[in-house]
Amino acid sequence: MTTRNLVDPELLPGLDVFPAFELTSGSLQQVREMSKQLRLLTPPSPKDASIVEREVRVPGPAGAPDVRVLVYAPVGQRQDKPAVLHVHGGGYVMGDPEMSEVRNRTWASQLGCVVASVDYRLPPESPHPGPVEDCYAALKWLHREAPRLGIDSQRIGIAGESAGGGLAAALALLARDRGEVNVAYQALVYPMLDDRTCVNSPRHPYTGEFGWTHDKNHFGWSCLLGCEPGSSDVSSYAVAARADDLSRLPPTFISVGTLDLFLEEDMEYARRLMRAGVLVELHVYPGAYHGFELFAPQACVTRQAVNDLASWLQRVQQRR
Repeated sequence: MTTRNLVDPELLPGLDVFPAFELTSGSLQQVREMSKQLRLLTPPSPKDASIVEREVRVPGPAGAPDVRVLVYAPVGQRQDKPAVLHVHGGGYVMGDPEMSEVRNRTWASQLGCVVASVDYRLPPESPHPGPVEDCYAALKWLHREAPRLGIDSQRIGIAGESAGGGLAAALALLARDRGEVNVAYQALVYPMLDDRTCVNSPRHPYTGEFGWTHDKNHFGWSCLLGCEPGSSDVSSYAVAARADDLSRLPPTFISVGTLDLFLEEDMEYARRLMRAGVLVELHVYPGAYHGFELFAPQACVTRQAVNDLASWLQRVQQRR
C-alpha cells in the first residue's frame, strides 16, 4: 500500500527530489557527508546587510567540549530584543546549524529577534544526555549574555524541527525543573517526541512512508538512548513524551502533517499540554509528509506553514 494518493498535489514533486537513503551504523557517515554535499550544491542565499552573523564557542557541560553556536542578530534594533534558541533537526544523528541558516536569517530580519542556533553533539558518538546538555549550555549562555546582546532575558524562547523539536521539548522540561533560566515559549515543528512510536502496535497505516520512516526512526532513537526504543526507565529529558508532568511549561506551538510519522505523538503531546494548563497552538497540515517544506517550498501548504509559525512567533515574542 502507498499513501502517495493522499499527498497534497503541490507536494508531489518534492517526493521526486527527496533523497532516498538507508540509515544504519554502516551508512551513517556516508549519509552525513551526503547531506552536507547536498547543502553545498544549493546556491547560497544573498547575505542580508541588516543581519550580523557570527560564530561563538560557549562553555559546554562539565567535562565536555565547548559548544559551537551560530548567532544571527539584527543591526540597529532596540536593546530589549526577543531571542530564539534554535535546535536543528536530523533524526538525532546528523545535521548542523548551517542547514537552517536561510530560515534563521529570515527570522532575525523579519521578527527583529536574535537567533542562536546550537551545534549540539550527535549520537551515537554522544548519546543522551550529551545533546540536551549542550542545548542547555547554549540556553544558559544566551541568558547570561542577554544584556551584552541587547536581549530581553524574559523573552528568550526555544524552537526546533524534527529531532530538534524533540530536543527543544526536552530542553523546556530540563529548564523548568532546574529553575535556573526562564523559557518564554517553545515552537516545535513536526517534533520527534516519543520513542514508543517505534514499538507501538498497530502502526498508523497512513503515516511514515515518506521522509522519515519507521526504520530510520528506530535507528535514530536507538542511537540517542543507547538502548532499544520503548524500553523502561527512559528519561523525559531524552524523550519529552515520557514526562509525567507537563504543567508549568511555556506557551507552545506544534505543527505536523497528516502523513508524518510523528502525527499521533505530536497530537497527543499537544493534548496533554492542554490538559496540563499550557497554552497550545496546534496545526495539522493535510497531505503533508515529514520535511515537506524543504522539498516543496513554493507549495501553498508550505507557505501556510511558514506563515503560521512566523505569525505565532511574532505574537508570542510581544508578550512580556
